[in-house]
Amino acid sequence: MNIKILGTGTSIPSLKRLSSSYLVTIGDYRILIDAGPSVVRRLLEFGYTVEDIDLIIITHFHVDHTADLSTFLFACNYGIKPRQKPLTIIGGPGFRRFFKGLSKIYPWIMPNYYELCIKVMSMHPFELNDITITARSVNHNRESIAVRIDAGKSVVFSGDTSYSKRLIELAKGVDLMITECSFPERKVKGHLNLANLARIIEGARPKRVILSHLYPDWDDFKGVLHEPYLLAEDGMEIGL
Repeated sequence: MNIKILGTGTSIPSLKRLSSSYLVTIGDYRILIDAGPSVVRRLLEFGYTVEDIDLIIITHFHVDHTADLSTFLFACNYGIKPRQKPLTIIGGPGFRRFFKGLSKIYPWIMPNYYELCIKVMSMHPFELNDITITARSVNHNRESIAVRIDAGKSVVFSGDTSYSKRLIELAKGVDLMITECSFPERKVKGHLNLANLARIIEGARPKRVILSHLYPDWDDFKGVLHEPYLLAEDGMEIGL
């Protein structure tokens, strides 16, 4: 399993950090976690195209996590070579309604030559190609989910959330946890800071922790992060 961090930022425009998004490669299978602004271009910068993605997981519907979904699907139809291989997109509760609304605004995103499967994650794991994907609701929006991917090794993506017992359950003993930690100290509803994240890590005991979804507060952070914490950077790559 290989994880490429496409972006580590938020809704605040930044030349340093793209909106949070991640590419998971397991053998020849590639999973895109969230599709915020300019993710399609970022894929190109790292040597990938929309054709390379087999599955997209949307953690919630905020613009900084979904803005490039329509761009992605439009490119599947009208790129240099139209997409033909199937694509699956998974989201939390209400995702079918969200996608239906998006397709009404942009009817050109509906597939021309490939099969598109829209799924809503439930409490039951989703299995394909020896990969198990499990989701749990977290505390941000009604539709917000954290996601765990197991394929020999395991990784959890928290999505946007505040303190969540369900996230602790999902991340127990995971090899890698990529978690939002929007602020070092500031308390903002629906998001984590270091103090609240520490409570999650204490309960879940992941082997490694990468902090992402970083607001500009982190630019002035003078503290020290100790193991197992590591601050994410755009372009970082982790092999498991």
